Amino acid sequence: MSTLAAGVSETQQDAVFNRWLIPVAAVLVHICIGSVYAWSTFNRPIIALLPGQPSWFSPPYTTFSTALVFLGLSAAVGGPWVERRGPRVAATFAAFLFSSGLVIGGIGLLLRQSVIVFLGMGVIGGMGCGMGYIAPVSTLVKWFPDRRGMATGMAIMGFGGGAFLAGYLNIYFIGLLGVPLTLIALGCAYFAIMMTGARIIRRPPPGWKPEGWTPPEKTASQRSLTRNEAVRTTQFYLLWGMLFVNITAGIGILAQASPMMQDMFGKTPVEAAAVVSVISLFNAGGRFFWASSSDYLGRRNTYAIFFAAQVGLFLLIPSLQNSWIWFQAALFVIFTMYGGGFATIPAFLADLFGTENVGAIHGAILTAWSAAAVTGPMIITELSNQAKAHLRPGESRVHIYDQPLEVLAVLLGVAFVLTMLVGPLKIAKRA
Repeated sequence: MSTLAAGVSETQQDAVFNRWLIPVAAVLVHICIGSVYAWSTFNRPIIALLPGQPSWFSPPYTTFSTALVFLGLSAAVGGPWVERRGPRVAATFAAFLFSSGLVIGGIGLLLRQSVIVFLGMGVIGGMGCGMGYIAPVSTLVKWFPDRRGMATGMAIMGFGGGAFLAGYLNIYFIGLLGVPLTLIALGCAYFAIMMTGARIIRRPPPGWKPEGWTPPEKTASQRSLTRNEAVRTTQFYLLWGMLFVNITAGIGILAQASPMMQDMFGKTPVEAAAVVSVISLFNAGGRFFWASSSDYLGRRNTYAIFFAAQVGLFLLIPSLQNSWIWFQAALFVIFTMYGGGFATIPAFLADLFGTENVGAIHGAILTAWSAAAVTGPMIITELSNQAKAHLRPGESRVHIYDQPLEVLAVLLGVAFVLTMLVGPLKIAKRA
């Protein structure tokens, strides 16, 4: 009321709002929900608190997989609601869901009730991840029509960075407080951080554009599609397939990165864990680098680079068993592209379908993440286990990953073809 009383409307206030605060707000949200990728640090402490659970319902593993599935599903189902209610309401709702999921999980561990842990961290926390992931994205592409890739890359970089920071914070606080109280404390801390981001974020006023920027003619003449219209296009399914393969390959190799380093190079679990931590930095950095580069290279060209390079790298890795340095370099490059695929897709969607409903469309395409979270680890784990079962006693494990890496390389080749098939939409204007 004080602002209005001073004679400045909310729309006028937004018109002079510094748009560079929007990526900051997005990072505050994403750095919290990105901690989901560090939940493996809870595995052994949770198993110690909940021993004797059946293998099909081992709380740490089923909770993580469920969280990723609900991330994609909630993003898909909630996308239109996010567009209707706006990013501030959506980010606030995400803060409540994600933080309460952690608190409920901590209470479940205090009570030694695995179902409560599963519902809190897996279902409720996963839904909070999904809503928090898409809440800032459509707002970013609207505030940064001139630099869509860079803007979304900055925000989604926070998701990768959150995993790196949480990996160390989780271990420190588990040692200090124990895992139940750590989950409760983190839930409260993440709530405060996410709510700070939610208070900053907002939509641009109608018709707003950066000073001195003129929309390209083809963008100015193209109307925005609704989610339902977008999912009926061939381009949507081509992009879904591209994102699915990129995540499948990355998350597949991530699932076995530590045992792969131990089997191929004889590294200790501690040494392998250190490399996995560095991988998360390349994952985060790749989100900003590749998404920003796509503003100049073009979205399709960027994905073509991803898939062409990764086909070669996945086929090359089995021959690097005698070169630890080059093996690490290959992993680091792969994970810049893994992260880059996440960060570039929102800008690609905005380019093709318009910015008006990009949050809802982005939510729908994130079902590819849910599918890949199951498919990637299954491919590399099952095939490597089969190869391991056929080894003679004492035989080296160096080559047990050859076949799964070749299968992933074939999928990446298919994704390259899908990328080449993506073309612009030809949609008639509304009368």
